[in-house]
Amino acid sequence: MTTTRREYTFKPNQTEGRHGWLRLTPAYSVQLVREHLAQLPAESHVLDPFSGTGTTGLVAAECGLRCDLIDINPFLVWFARVKTASYSRADLETALAAARGIAHPDARIMSHGSAPHWVPPIRNIERWWHPKRLAYLSRLRTAILEAAPVNSPAWNLLLVAFCRMVIELSNAAFNHQSMSFKANDGQLSLFGDGDEALWSERFLRLVRDMAEEASQPLAGAVTVIQGDARHVPPPAHGTYDAVITSPPYPNRMSYIRELRPYMYWLGFLRETHEAGTLDWSAIGGTWGAATSKLLRWQPLGHPIPYSQFDALLSGIAAHSDILASYIHRYFEDIRTHLQSLFSVLRSGAKVFYVVGNSKFYDTLVPVEDIYVHLLDDAGFVNCRAEMLRKRNSKKELAEFVVSAIKR
Repeated sequence: MTTTRREYTFKPNQTEGRHGWLRLTPAYSVQLVREHLAQLPAESHVLDPFSGTGTTGLVAAECGLRCDLIDINPFLVWFARVKTASYSRADLETALAAARGIAHPDARIMSHGSAPHWVPPIRNIERWWHPKRLAYLSRLRTAILEAAPVNSPAWNLLLVAFCRMVIELSNAAFNHQSMSFKANDGQLSLFGDGDEALWSERFLRLVRDMAEEASQPLAGAVTVIQGDARHVPPPAHGTYDAVITSPPYPNRMSYIRELRPYMYWLGFLRETHEAGTLDWSAIGGTWGAATSKLLRWQPLGHPIPYSQFDALLSGIAAHSDILASYIHRYFEDIRTHLQSLFSVLRSGAKVFYVVGNSKFYDTLVPVEDIYVHLLDDAGFVNCRAEMLRKRNSKKELAEFVVSAIKR
């Protein structure tokens, strides 16, 4: 009987060096990537076209392999580059010196506690942070911007630590499938004057830990590309030997929702409408304006090669036309992606897709079976789905590894 198998979730990643730098609920298992990489020849060139936080790339680099990562979200591209970069001793010493200066009791961030600073234009920002914590984060951001050369390796490490502080000081909770908010019980206003010193100590500790983890060299090489997985570009040299990836699941859990605080604080989002625009460009995105655009979306007219697909859509449409369009568009996009992917793989290349099934109302969407049919239709062989684990939600939901070989 397949269980939840904790080793195949994101949770063990949090104690795996660089993998634990910044938590995102949709991240997938380091252990799973290692198992798939172990099946590949030593000189393999790996691709992850839905790279997210860069898990596949970092594991590949730890194993001495080349890996290309593709993601459409500019923040995730930035973070994956920072996470998979090589750092010199001078880079790390610069980051540590800057962090020590920021955390020092006489630092300007502490002594100018009442000075006004910039805060991001997040709607209902008070739901995210108590005013005192918000003011502290604003001053911390200003101090980081002044502490190291912009876009330098040290500056990037400081910003990742800042992102950790952004979420650790927030009211966000991660005890569900996606992010939620803790109940506001009024306790946040009871912090005394010493709290800011504790927060600065925490920031310094984060930078110290990251510097130690970043000092470990990576044997392989990672290239991170901002791009659309529906149109996979060919590698600079040759073709890819394998794909290990986990695309967005068709469950309306929008990645942009969890990424917004980081993206606003770091300047990747400046206007509220930009989040919805970016999510519409992503496969499976439904945040903000992306949902309203589904009302006007029309299929391309090429049937999805799964005999029960129309019946699935009809079952969902009986409750929601928008959700039926969402599912239809998702699989059209995945079909386009797989057709594009086929041309950049060598003959015999292996592909592994970690996917989860979904349920809308009383209709179960067998995502893994549809992927098998889409891969077969795109020209792959030996297409099959294997259940990986049960998920901590509805009893029918599970994760699967869908694998295939390019003919």
